[in-house]
Amino acid sequence: MVRKEELTFKSRDRQTTLHAIRWIPDGEPVAILQIIHGMQEYIDRYDEFANFLANKGILVMGNDHLGHGKSVDERVPYGYFCKNDPATVLVRDAHRLKKMTQEDYPGIPCFILGHSFGSFVAREYITRYGTGIKGAIIQGTAYMSNGTVKSMNALVNIMQFIMGEKYRSNMINDMAFKGYLKRIPNSRTKFDWLSHNEASIDKYVADPACNFIFTLNGFKTMAELLKRIQDLDKMEDIPKDLPILITAGREDPVGNYGEAPRKLFDIYKKQLQIRNVELKLYDEMRHELQQETKREQVFEDQYQWLQKVLNSGSNN
Repeated sequence: MVRKEELTFKSRDRQTTLHAIRWIPDGEPVAILQIIHGMQEYIDRYDEFANFLANKGILVMGNDHLGHGKSVDERVPYGYFCKNDPATVLVRDAHRLKKMTQEDYPGIPCFILGHSFGSFVAREYITRYGTGIKGAIIQGTAYMSNGTVKSMNALVNIMQFIMGEKYRSNMINDMAFKGYLKRIPNSRTKFDWLSHNEASIDKYVADPACNFIFTLNGFKTMAELLKRIQDLDKMEDIPKDLPILITAGREDPVGNYGEAPRKLFDIYKKQLQIRNVELKLYDEMRHELQQETKREQVFEDQYQWLQKVLNSGSNN
């Protein structure tokens, strides 16, 4: 019987109370998996996957980012993080929850899974705190040229100066997402690129905690994270013995249909010489692997990877 526990803790922005969930298995957990969710969603969307793993003895947990899910309040609306260095605050929030959970479950090995925008946070996390985890799953990640990141940042800065950091720009939003439907003929909704699962898409569209536009602060945070995680000098801080699984759908436009995950795999494996890196791309799957019509295969594959790392004798 899985016990679902909701908890709160203080963000590193020193103002906001964050919402988090733990899915706790019967008996002593064999591992902890921390999920770092994507933009315009929240941690409870991973309920089915979390229950699957918790029923196999893995404690799953994660928090709603600032400006997401139940971490939203009157100061921190949907799609807004915080004023001071949100790219760092998001990483430190994840680390605080990890430390809290490890205090409650000492000695249990901890993994992270970062999806989409959460993969940016996870990629930054492993440069800072990679020695403290057993492994990392980087899912649905992206690559953006440094020139594009700089241009995006400059445009957002100009708009923020004029409109304020909580302004929601349809133009910036269209620049970020409109092209994602180009390989989907006869799309039903503007979010069909998320998965083939029509029920999941319809639920997403109807959910105000998903169907919102990022603030300028949100897009600026994304640009800052991309700048950091694509800096090869910073990436050198990733432990060479950290097991990493990079995974995505081959029909995922966020990763340019497999190109971005493959590029990251090559950087980790060849340039940084991280010893244990795997790449798994799924045919006939789009962006949200845990929501896909064939998601049971993803669940099983990720469970098997976690088990393999646990049985490998790594000291992380």
